[in-house]
Amino acid sequence: MIQVLYFAQLRELFNLQQEQLELTAEISTLGDLRRMLSQRGTRWLALSEYKKTQAAVNQQLADDDMVLQAGDEIAFFQPVTGG
Repeated sequence: MIQVLYFAQLRELFNLQQEQLELTAEISTLGDLRRMLSQRGTRWLALSEYKKTQAAVNQQLADDDMVLQAGDEIAFFQPVTGG
């Protein structure tokens, strides 16, 4: 199992703070997870926009080629800019 967390605007968009998912042969990397979640519907397509939605695995920024392992915590969030 992996723990998936959604922050800020994504939490509001999905009406979901967190969920647990089973790793499968189809979901072995962060990119695989993004693609699977994006297939849930229009709102979820926000996860497929890499530049607009970042991810961290076990509290470390991660790229889509990051291999996931059971027990990982994946957080999706949108970059914050200040000014």
